[in-house]
Amino acid sequence: MIELRTNWKSCLLIAALLATNVCNVAAATTPARTEIGGDAPKSMLFVGNSFFYYNNSMHSYVLSLARNADATNKDAYRYTSVTISGSGFDWHDIEAYFKPNGIGKYSFVGDNEVRFNKFDKPFDAVILNDCSQCPVHPQLKGAFHEYAKKHSATVVKHGARPAFFMTWAYKDKPEMTAQLAEEYTVAGNINNVLVIPAGLAFAKAIGKRPDLDLYQADKRHPALIGTYLAACTIYASIYGKSPVGNAFNGGVDAKTAAFLQAVAWETVQEYYGR
Repeated sequence: MIELRTNWKSCLLIAALLATNVCNVAAATTPARTEIGGDAPKSMLFVGNSFFYYNNSMHSYVLSLARNADATNKDAYRYTSVTISGSGFDWHDIEAYFKPNGIGKYSFVGDNEVRFNKFDKPFDAVILNDCSQCPVHPQLKGAFHEYAKKHSATVVKHGARPAFFMTWAYKDKPEMTAQLAEEYTVAGNINNVLVIPAGLAFAKAIGKRPDLDLYQADKRHPALIGTYLAACTIYASIYGKSPVGNAFNGGVDAKTAAFLQAVAWETVQEYYGR
């Protein structure tokens, strides 16, 4: 009986240590940039793939968070998403997205009314994410770094500010978290670009609440709560403000939304060393 009780306690200790290790996953490299710079962006372009467009698109969640936090100026916020299924950085033509009178020249507002936008530049900021394996794949890693440099330079050339969206590990490959975090952080430092630590937020949430499933059945794409967590992490990173207490919960129950908001803010604070 004593031996069984000791083994049970040992199992609990091991489980606790594993959970702690998952929570504390981080990049080996420290991010050099900890804010996007300049005035808070009102117009943003999200460039990526299905990790962005699942669950009615990541940009719509971040937009709602921003508008709820700044209700008196909510009409000033305008986000757009350009996604290609399965795409990496090298699939996108960022120069074309800044074409005059192109993307963003009109929006659907109110009761599906069309609003024609007038602006000096189409976007204040551009958030880019690569394919889920590209930054760490031996045959695709080179293209990730090549186009991280090219695309960030193009965004800056057009007077906007780039940010890299650090994606999350596959559900059954948690070792990807630290690998992706490192490559995105290195790319951010090389190009003086803010990195949004969504992948680290996923790992922290899983470590704290393994009962919550952030994934679709394919173990890659985000479930609704995964999209919401990533959106809160984007909001916290771009605006430097806590999403905790934001009234927008994206269809997530209030208790879970509050937990995800807190995880996003904690992750951002830790990653940027604040």
